[in-house]
Amino acid sequence: MKYIKYLLMLTIAVLMTACGTDNDVDPQSIFDTSAPARNSFDQWLLENYTNPYNISFIYKYQDSETNNSYNVVPPSLETAKTLAIIIKHVWIDAYNECMQGVFGADGTTFMKTYAPRIIFLLGSHQYRTSGERVLGTAEGGLKVTLFGTNEIDTENLFIDQESSYPDTDALPIDLNYWFFHTMHHEFCHIMTQKKSYDTSFQDISAAHQRLGDWINMPYSDGPKYGFVSNYASSEYNEDFAEIFATYVTLSEEAWNGIIADAKKYAEDSSIEARSETADSDILNKLEIVKKYFNDTWGLDMDKMRDIVLRRSNEVVERGVDLDRMTLKNATN
Repeated sequence: MKYIKYLLMLTIAVLMTACGTDNDVDPQSIFDTSAPARNSFDQWLLENYTNPYNISFIYKYQDSETNNSYNVVPPSLETAKTLAIIIKHVWIDAYNECMQGVFGADGTTFMKTYAPRIIFLLGSHQYRTSGERVLGTAEGGLKVTLFGTNEIDTENLFIDQESSYPDTDALPIDLNYWFFHTMHHEFCHIMTQKKSYDTSFQDISAAHQRLGDWINMPYSDGPKYGFVSNYASSEYNEDFAEIFATYVTLSEEAWNGIIADAKKYAEDSSIEARSETADSDILNKLEIVKKYFNDTWGLDMDKMRDIVLRRSNEVVERGVDLDRMTLKNATN
């Protein structure tokens, strides 16, 4: 009992001593809590994406942002810079210009409010078990991921606005197909998640949707069934987004080429599985898409297309100045 009493007293003394020396504990955390130093590109992103639009433009590999089921690599600094400059010019600033007077005097309120909060670049592609190569993803209206950025030839920028269907094997790669069409497509998903569109759209091509089998259909066979692309046939939400993205990134002649092909297929009775109203199906769906963007968001798709085409041409004609982080020959 005596020993237990001494042991108890010793324990209390040790505890009191420990409590009395809390102020002597080293205040320095064992973890590195310092903010990483920003390079000049990080600072440019802060000034052109994060501060004005609350967009985190991520180009460095982050496990937390990556689907670890796939083997992917980060983009090179050169391609990340190139894409950051171009996306701002042909995507963010295009919407700003189109929405002037609709969402604030300078139009920037629209993108400040609705742009995804994260744009994440990966240098390589993701490949699904179906063989599908993923161009981009949109997650919950908050994040857009773009893949395959290391394939960009920064000295030979190419944006094809005149072909009704992309040449996916062309070099240099078509930035319109690989990135800008994808940005508009994914942004369309974000908008329709915020406010829904006319449900009658779902019924127009329901009989010809190909679900998971779309991957086995050539891109240019979409109009045979009343779709602007093979992917549009996968389901109605993708159909809606594909119409929007295709319309605003292609010239009027290229778009009319899709409609002409759909009409040709519709009139060809030798094609058993075709839609006999393929051309009118696409045009009827386009009318719903246009009405949705005009009535819901105040966005005129014809005006948007003119702006996107002009800004895309400026990129090709001038190229990018990676040192100044702008298009070449820029005055500011």
